[in-house]
Amino acid sequence: MNTAQPIRSEQELKDFMNFYEQVQYHPRNQLLLTMGLNTALRISDLLSLQWKQVYDLENRSVREHLLLVEAKTGKASNIYLNEKITVQLQKYYQFLASGRSFKISGDAYLFCGKDADPISRVQAYRIIRKAAENSGLSGVISPHSLRKTFGYYAWKQGVPPVLLMEIYHHSSFDITKRYLGIEQDDRDEVFRKICL
Repeated sequence: MNTAQPIRSEQELKDFMNFYEQVQYHPRNQLLLTMGLNTALRISDLLSLQWKQVYDLENRSVREHLLLVEAKTGKASNIYLNEKITVQLQKYYQFLASGRSFKISGDAYLFCGKDADPISRVQAYRIIRKAAENSGLSGVISPHSLRKTFGYYAWKQGVPPVLLMEIYHHSSFDITKRYLGIEQDDRDEVFRKICL
């Protein structure tokens, strides 16, 4: 089956996250990975984000929440922008602001290429695959893997699956269970820890 998988290994996840920070510096790509892993948004929603949704340009500060209507579901989401996202947004803003002729506007896309348009889904896939390959990740790692990795780690940290179902706007618990990518090793760990 050729289905996107979550990144299960903590070390591989760390290497993946550090690729565009420490190996091949690129603040936009780093922010894409960071936001993808920490917001559980679909890649189409990430690529449509504008600066005004995440950044208060007047006060030069990251907003506390990201408000958007998800393209696929049409449902509103109010997502807390955690410390990892805040740090990366500030770094990216400073990187862009240091360019002499660049002026950031609120309507500008967060993840744009050389022109004002957002990068394509294909480009996002390439960015994620490059980090995955250079981090030694095997299996199918794609933009959807970021969304699934969020759920996998949330579940491992004890977040109730029904809450994840709500975050993902899934219509059934079965869909959420597949998203979590639970394998036999995960099941075995439960039985190892529960010794009554």
